[in-house]
Amino acid sequence: MSPSDVHIVELDVRPHLSKKLEPFQLIMDTVRGLQHEDVFVLHAPFKPTPLLGILKLKGYSSTSERRSSDHWVTTFVHKKNKTGAAACSAVVLSGSEVNSEPDSDEESASCHGHPEEQTVAIENTEPPQSPTVILDNRGLEPPQPMIRTLAALERCKPGEIVLIHNDRVPVFLIEELNNLGCTYTVEDQTDGTAKVRIEKG
Repeated sequence: MSPSDVHIVELDVRPHLSKKLEPFQLIMDTVRGLQHEDVFVLHAPFKPTPLLGILKLKGYSSTSERRSSDHWVTTFVHKKNKTGAAACSAVVLSGSEVNSEPDSDEESASCHGHPEEQTVAIENTEPPQSPTVILDNRGLEPPQPMIRTLAALERCKPGEIVLIHNDRVPVFLIEELNNLGCTYTVEDQTDGTAKVRIEKG
Protein backbone atom coordinates (compact mmCIF):
# COMPACT_ATOMS: atom_id res chain seq x y z
CA MET A 1 0.00 0.00 0.00
CA SER A 2 1.40 3.36 -0.96
CA PRO A 3 0.85 6.60 1.01
CA SER A 4 -1.73 7.69 -1.55
CA ASP A 5 -3.80 4.57 -0.77
CA VAL A 6 -4.03 5.31 2.96
CA HIS A 7 -7.30 6.76 4.21
CA ILE A 8 -6.17 9.41 6.68
CA VAL A 9 -8.57 11.10 9.08
CA GLU A 10 -7.05 14.31 10.43
CA LEU A 11 -8.19 16.38 13.40
CA ASP A 12 -6.61 19.65 14.54
CA VAL A 13 -7.61 20.54 18.11
CA ARG A 14 -5.33 23.57 18.39
CA PRO A 15 -8.14 26.04 17.52
CA HIS A 16 -10.33 24.50 20.23
CA LEU A 17 -7.64 24.72 22.87
CA SER A 18 -6.80 28.31 21.92
CA LYS A 19 -10.45 29.16 22.69
CA LYS A 20 -10.25 27.33 26.05
CA LEU A 21 -12.57 24.61 24.72
CA GLU A 22 -12.16 20.99 25.82
CA PRO A 23 -11.52 18.80 22.74
CA PHE A 24 -11.68 15.40 24.43
CA GLN A 25 -15.25 14.58 23.42
CA LEU A 26 -14.55 15.73 19.84
CA ILE A 27 -11.54 13.42 19.69
CA MET A 28 -13.49 10.44 21.03
CA ASP A 29 -16.37 11.11 18.64
CA THR A 30 -13.88 11.09 15.76
CA VAL A 31 -12.32 7.84 16.97
CA ARG A 32 -15.74 6.17 17.16
CA GLY A 33 -16.26 6.95 13.48
CA LEU A 34 -12.99 5.35 12.38
CA GLN A 35 -12.73 2.11 10.46
CA HIS A 36 -9.89 -0.28 11.32
CA GLU A 37 -8.15 0.53 8.04
CA ASP A 38 -8.24 4.28 8.73
CA VAL A 39 -5.22 6.17 10.02
CA PHE A 40 -6.00 8.88 12.57
CA VAL A 41 -3.71 11.93 12.59
CA LEU A 42 -4.13 14.34 15.52
CA HIS A 43 -2.64 17.84 15.57
CA ALA A 44 -2.21 19.37 19.03
CA PRO A 45 -0.02 21.98 20.77
CA PHE A 46 1.50 19.28 23.01
CA LYS A 47 2.05 15.54 23.08
CA PRO A 48 -1.31 14.03 24.16
CA THR A 49 0.20 11.51 26.59
CA PRO A 50 -3.02 10.52 28.46
CA LEU A 51 -4.78 9.96 25.14
CA LEU A 52 -2.11 7.48 24.02
CA GLY A 53 -3.08 5.09 26.81
CA ILE A 54 -6.80 5.53 26.18
CA LEU A 55 -6.53 4.72 22.48
CA LYS A 56 -4.11 1.88 23.19
CA LEU A 57 -6.99 0.30 25.11
CA LYS A 58 -8.97 0.56 21.88
CA GLY A 59 -6.26 -1.23 19.89
CA TYR A 60 -4.28 1.72 18.49
CA SER A 61 -0.51 2.11 18.39
CA SER A 62 0.84 5.62 18.06
CA THR A 63 3.79 7.69 16.92
CA SER A 64 4.23 11.30 18.07
CA GLU A 65 6.27 13.84 16.17
CA ARG A 66 7.13 17.35 17.31
CA ARG A 67 7.12 19.74 14.35
CA SER A 68 7.49 22.96 16.33
CA SER A 69 7.31 24.19 19.91
CA ASP A 70 3.51 24.25 19.79
CA HIS A 71 2.71 21.65 17.13
CA TRP A 72 2.72 17.91 17.76
CA VAL A 73 1.45 15.41 15.21
CA THR A 74 0.37 12.05 16.65
CA THR A 75 -0.50 9.23 14.27
CA PHE A 76 -2.73 6.36 15.42
CA VAL A 77 -2.92 3.06 13.53
CA HIS A 78 -5.22 0.22 14.61
CA LYS A 79 -3.58 -3.15 15.29
CA LYS A 80 -5.87 -4.70 12.66
CA ASN A 81 -4.46 -2.35 10.02
CA LYS A 82 -1.56 -4.48 8.78
CA THR A 83 -0.41 -2.24 5.95
CA GLY A 84 -1.30 1.28 7.05
CA ALA A 85 1.52 1.84 9.53
CA ALA A 86 4.45 1.82 7.10
CA ALA A 87 2.64 3.83 4.47
CA CYS A 88 1.41 6.35 6.99
CA SER A 89 4.90 6.84 8.37
CA ALA A 90 5.91 8.04 4.93
CA VAL A 91 2.97 10.43 4.87
CA VAL A 92 3.74 11.91 8.29
CA LEU A 93 7.47 12.14 7.80
CA SER A 94 7.04 13.88 4.47
CA GLY A 95 5.91 16.94 6.39
CA SER A 96 8.83 17.10 8.79
CA GLU A 97 11.35 14.75 10.32
CA VAL A 98 11.73 16.38 13.72
CA ASN A 99 11.88 14.42 16.97
CA SER A 100 9.76 11.47 15.95
CA GLU A 101 8.89 9.70 19.18
CA PRO A 102 7.22 6.28 18.90
CA ASP A 103 4.99 5.40 21.81
CA SER A 104 6.52 2.74 24.03
CA ASP A 105 5.09 0.38 26.61
CA GLU A 106 7.29 2.01 29.23
CA GLU A 107 5.85 5.43 28.49
CA SER A 108 2.28 4.16 28.36
CA ALA A 109 2.80 2.47 31.69
CA SER A 110 4.18 5.56 33.38
CA CYS A 111 1.94 7.05 36.01
CA HIS A 112 0.88 10.64 35.48
CA GLY A 113 -1.59 10.47 38.34
CA HIS A 114 -1.74 12.02 41.76
CA PRO A 115 -0.22 10.98 45.11
CA GLU A 116 -3.59 9.62 46.23
CA GLU A 117 -3.39 6.95 43.53
CA GLN A 118 -2.28 3.78 45.21
CA THR A 119 -2.08 0.07 44.54
CA VAL A 120 -3.14 -2.21 47.36
CA ALA A 121 -3.51 -5.93 47.68
CA ILE A 122 -6.79 -7.11 49.15
CA GLU A 123 -6.19 -9.70 51.84
CA ASN A 124 -8.71 -12.50 52.16
CA THR A 125 -8.89 -16.08 53.27
CA GLU A 126 -9.98 -16.88 49.73
CA PRO A 127 -7.37 -17.25 46.94
CA PRO A 128 -5.43 -13.99 46.39
CA GLN A 129 -7.48 -11.40 44.58
CA SER A 130 -6.26 -9.03 41.93
CA PRO A 131 -4.48 -5.85 42.99
CA THR A 132 -6.78 -2.87 43.22
CA VAL A 133 -5.94 0.65 42.06
CA ILE A 134 -7.76 3.30 44.11
CA LEU A 135 -8.32 6.72 42.54
CA ASP A 136 -9.80 9.73 44.29
CA ASN A 137 -10.95 11.88 41.38
CA ARG A 138 -12.95 14.38 43.43
CA GLY A 139 -12.24 18.03 42.76
CA LEU A 140 -10.72 17.41 39.31
CA GLU A 141 -12.06 19.23 36.25
CA PRO A 142 -13.41 17.08 33.39
CA PRO A 143 -12.07 15.21 31.55
CA GLN A 144 -9.26 14.53 34.05
CA PRO A 145 -11.23 11.94 36.10
CA MET A 146 -12.02 9.99 32.94
CA ILE A 147 -8.46 10.24 31.60
CA ARG A 148 -6.96 9.12 34.93
CA THR A 149 -9.35 6.19 35.21
CA LEU A 150 -8.82 4.94 31.65
CA ALA A 151 -5.05 5.36 32.01
CA ALA A 152 -5.14 3.25 35.19
CA LEU A 153 -7.20 0.59 33.40
CA GLU A 154 -4.66 0.58 30.57
CA ARG A 155 -1.97 -0.39 33.09
CA CYS A 156 -4.09 -3.18 34.58
CA LYS A 157 -4.30 -6.78 33.47
CA PRO A 158 -7.65 -8.43 32.67
CA GLY A 159 -9.51 -9.21 35.88
CA GLU A 160 -7.82 -6.53 37.94
CA ILE A 161 -9.88 -3.94 39.75
CA VAL A 162 -9.91 -0.14 39.70
CA LEU A 163 -11.90 1.70 42.39
CA ILE A 164 -12.70 5.35 41.75
CA HIS A 165 -14.40 8.07 43.81
CA ASN A 166 -15.88 10.86 41.66
CA ASP A 167 -17.84 14.01 42.36
CA ARG A 168 -20.78 12.52 40.43
CA VAL A 169 -21.75 9.46 38.44
CA PRO A 170 -19.31 9.39 35.47
CA VAL A 171 -21.77 9.06 32.59
CA PHE A 172 -19.22 9.39 29.76
CA LEU A 173 -16.83 6.99 31.49
CA ILE A 174 -19.57 4.38 31.84
CA GLU A 175 -20.19 4.61 28.08
CA GLU A 176 -16.50 3.92 27.46
CA LEU A 177 -16.50 1.03 29.95
CA ASN A 178 -19.35 -0.57 28.02
CA ASN A 179 -17.39 -0.16 24.78
CA LEU A 180 -14.29 -1.70 26.39
CA GLY A 181 -16.17 -4.68 27.82
CA CYS A 182 -15.39 -3.82 31.45
CA THR A 183 -17.79 -4.76 34.22
CA TYR A 184 -18.61 -2.17 36.88
CA THR A 185 -20.84 -1.31 39.80
CA VAL A 186 -21.85 2.22 40.80
CA GLU A 187 -22.47 3.14 44.44
CA ASP A 188 -24.08 6.51 45.13
CA GLN A 189 -22.80 8.22 48.26
CA THR A 190 -24.86 10.24 50.74
CA ASP A 191 -22.89 13.39 49.89
CA GLY A 192 -23.85 13.16 46.21
CA THR A 193 -20.55 11.67 45.06
CA ALA A 194 -20.20 8.25 43.46
CA LYS A 195 -17.87 5.30 43.86
CA VAL A 196 -17.37 2.97 40.91
CA ARG A 197 -15.76 -0.46 41.05
CA ILE A 198 -14.41 -1.44 37.63
CA GLU A 199 -13.08 -4.83 36.61
CA LYS A 200 -10.99 -4.83 33.45
CA GLY A 201 -12.39 -7.21 30.86
